[in-house]
Amino acid sequence: MLSAVELFGARPYAEVTVGDLAGAADVTTGALYHHFQNKLGLYRVVRTDVEQRLLDRMTGAAAGRDSFRLRQALVVGFDFAVDNEFTRILGEAAPYADEDRVAEFLSDITRGGTSTGRVLAATWRASVLTVTDAESAAESREVLARLGAAF
Repeated sequence: MLSAVELFGARPYAEVTVGDLAGAADVTTGALYHHFQNKLGLYRVVRTDVEQRLLDRMTGAAAGRDSFRLRQALVVGFDFAVDNEFTRILGEAAPYADEDRVAEFLSDITRGGTSTGRVLAATWRASVLTVTDAESAAESREVLARLGAAF
């Protein structure tokens, strides 16, 4: 699974092939299909794992004072994604549309509606992707801190 994390972290989902994944893991494509059914199945496992680690950190950060909950969650989540080189995996929208755990979490801690969580999650992802695009992590982090403090 580590090789899948590395590949999905280095390139967009659409650019990673089943052959790339099998080769990096030193298995046959048949073995990959047997265990995960397809590329999306493997991606879902990888993304779920990385997202859970993100949400664990954001939950811990949001346990503080109410006025700082959102700011802390956004910044700690950003730092986690950048420090662990998960910016592409966590910054890109999932290729499946059945759930958005980050949006649900942000909706819960802000006590806002689904739209609030979705807008905040989209903003967080855009900030994370700026680092993937070689822009300043410090500037993106500061924008998230100001957003979280203003909310």
